[in-house]
Amino acid sequence: MTKSQPATYSDADEILKGLNQPQRQAVTHMDGPLLILAGAGSGKTTVLTRRVAYLISRGVEPWSILAITFTNKAANELKSRIRALLGNKAEGVWAMTFHAACLRILRTEYPAIGKDARFAIMDTHDQLRIMRQVLKEMNLSERQYSPSGMLRIISGAKDKLWDPDTLAKQAVSFYETKAAQAYALYQKKLAELNGMDFDDLIMQTVLLLREHKHIREKYQAKFKYILVDEYQDTNRAQYELTKILAAAHKNLTVVGDDDQSIYNFRGADLRNILDFEKDYPSCKVIKLEQNYRSTQVILDGAYHVVSNNFFRKDKRLWTSKKGGAPIYMVITPNQNEEARFVAEEVLRLSATRPLGSMAVLYRTHAQSRNFEDAFMRAGIPYSIVGGLRFYERKEIKDAIAYLRLIAYPNDYISLERIINEPPRGLGPASVRRIIEHARQNGLSIIDALCNASEIPRLTRPQKAASQELGTVLKAVSDVENISTHEIMAYVLEHTGYKSHLANMDTRESEARLENLEELLVSMRLSASKGETLYDYLENQVLASDQDMYDEDKDACVMMSLHAAKGLEFDVVFMVGMEEGLLPHARSVGDEHQIEEERRLCYVGMTRARELLYFTMAAFREAYNEPYPTVISRFIKEIPQHLLEVRAFDWDDLI
Repeated sequence: MTKSQPATYSDADEILKGLNQPQRQAVTHMDGPLLILAGAGSGKTTVLTRRVAYLISRGVEPWSILAITFTNKAANELKSRIRALLGNKAEGVWAMTFHAACLRILRTEYPAIGKDARFAIMDTHDQLRIMRQVLKEMNLSERQYSPSGMLRIISGAKDKLWDPDTLAKQAVSFYETKAAQAYALYQKKLAELNGMDFDDLIMQTVLLLREHKHIREKYQAKFKYILVDEYQDTNRAQYELTKILAAAHKNLTVVGDDDQSIYNFRGADLRNILDFEKDYPSCKVIKLEQNYRSTQVILDGAYHVVSNNFFRKDKRLWTSKKGGAPIYMVITPNQNEEARFVAEEVLRLSATRPLGSMAVLYRTHAQSRNFEDAFMRAGIPYSIVGGLRFYERKEIKDAIAYLRLIAYPNDYISLERIINEPPRGLGPASVRRIIEHARQNGLSIIDALCNASEIPRLTRPQKAASQELGTVLKAVSDVENISTHEIMAYVLEHTGYKSHLANMDTRESEARLENLEELLVSMRLSASKGETLYDYLENQVLASDQDMYDEDKDACVMMSLHAAKGLEFDVVFMVGMEEGLLPHARSVGDEHQIEEERRLCYVGMTRARELLYFTMAAFREAYNEPYPTVISRFIKEIPQHLLEVRAFDWDDLI
């Protein structure tokens, strides 16, 4: 049988084998727009795969199918599953990410319109380097106009398909006006470099299709069937791209779940999936509500949370696995006891199930520190997914480098790390001169910094910056009489490291400040045990050594709720279930943001197959002071008959 020949009915029967009725309807739908509302654990990947295979089995040419995913891993899994069903007949399907598809179109079509197709793709580091040049040419301080903050505004504009002039017209503040000017200069520099960033790949493809009719019609004719996974995560540019490509045939299938839309901060537009029926009035809507993952108790609890959202399409997951263990709500006295409980419970459960089947999910990465410490003390292997280990994060390494330089005054490696953190105008050449001066004169690094006026070939500002840093480090160099957290707090404040992050005013810098607060809490705990600065540094080295293990080994998983999307575990611990953490403090007062936080809670709950734990601390520490917490409003939305509570003063909290 050739690629273009229709398959026999037995081939189609094999493709449909094991599907429930709604899944079968979704797979066998042929022409016209199709909206598949696929609830958590309802087999959407299976449906997407079988649908592509079914279309090919009915005689659709593989190369006329475009299946768009959000990750290369998802694209590769899609292709491998189709290949397993159809063998070589699957060759030619465009199963790839949005960026990969756009890159292929641009590389192919640019020569025909007189543009160079050999453009470079600028990664995040390249973008930051270019933006720093932009800010320098505009005489803008990076403290007031952080490169990452500027890039985030530009990325948001490109998501909306706004050019610099449009962004300038939309500006409502002096800061945004400067961002629009930076956008124009940034694009000019990209053009000089013959480069594009990731957002350009999609934006420029949309513009290409809009502006060149023959190219637009070519791809509209080519892609007779278009499928888009995770449609709830698409931004406006991605929406426009799929709309243009599907305009001729309107054979557009989108798969998604509005209840799992959690990437608004990345530009995802929930309206894309909620308004699909308005955009395509003739579309068929199929709901996948049978869940193959979780117990009914977990599904019922999750439904009672997410059903409080106004902006959603009604659906309710069910499973043939009736009943199940209750959802456990555990309230501990403080955050250290919370982490200890989770570690002990994981250890207990590991007697009957693999560690890798259990996950600890948190709202912010800063929360991981307590759990990492508790797991290390208990000797439980763990892995961090979707983020760095707490002590491997840049701001933590910077902070520890300051401490190492204070504890070990000749540690020039640490000096090289922190000499320009925050920026002080001291480059590699200056560092070399400082180190060489210290060696030649038998001085410690700190003493050399304090006496920078004597160092040849340093400019006056460089000498002043060096002396200022040396003075700060010298003030706390008497490590015998000052506790570790006091040293750290002083250094972060007086070196300007903390204010530098605060002035950036970005989500990333806010997360870094939260991580530094967690670091101070860990140091205060260390000091309460009578540990010195040297003890603390040694413990971190030992912990890092003990924490090295083969990735293939069984280990409990720790990750953010955002990173957990698409995964599943036998046992899930959702920690920090408190107002200010989940929902996050940033969302308070904004109902749209609260709804996104509620969806994030729903995503976390539906990761669990068998056991779901909520934990919270009755008192949590911040800025070295304990404060009483308030139980998350999302817990209150779950009927009490689904919960088993282990707590004191539950009635007061609920």
